[in-house]
Amino acid sequence: MERNSRKFSSPLPLEEEAKLVSGAQAGDSEAFGRLYRAYVQAIHRYLFLRLSDTSLAEDLTAEVFLRAVDGLPRYIQRGLPFGAWLFRIARDRLVDYYRQSARRPRAELDDSLPSDLPEPSDSAVDSETAETLREALAELTDEQRDVIQFRFMEEWSLEETARVMNKSVNAVKALQHRALNVLNRFMKGNESRDSSD
Repeated sequence: MERNSRKFSSPLPLEEEAKLVSGAQAGDSEAFGRLYRAYVQAIHRYLFLRLSDTSLAEDLTAEVFLRAVDGLPRYIQRGLPFGAWLFRIARDRLVDYYRQSARRPRAELDDSLPSDLPEPSDSAVDSETAETLREALAELTDEQRDVIQFRFMEEWSLEETARVMNKSVNAVKALQHRALNVLNRFMKGNESRDSSD
């Protein structure tokens, strides 16, 4: 993805966000549209990173913004980025999803069902790389995963990440340092296993 398109997912300056939130609360759909465009990609990536299912991440992203629209009249600006509230809604929606899916009975799939998907061998390398990344990220705490996503996938600065996570810059640096150490150990262990095979 080009750097210019990433600017859409970066947090807006707090003053600009505050004006947009006030406008959205007053019924200005363009103001909410700008807030939506500023955060939709980041919210989708946040959910996809945890679910590994594009259509499910899209559905939950839509639900996050529907809940944001419903809750907007009650939203109170407290000096934090609007995105912090959206990520909290996304995290809550993810917890709800896991609770609901744990209660649903699971049906066994018939191997003879037709599929339009490519053969597994066609995408084995991509799938293996994605699986390794998911396994590595699973080793992190939620906060460490958030820092890695915001800093390296969203390309946010330390200050932007700290604002969204409601933490100090030093706390974000410490989380990032620990997360990178965990990922480094995981990748080195993975390389060792691959070379011994």
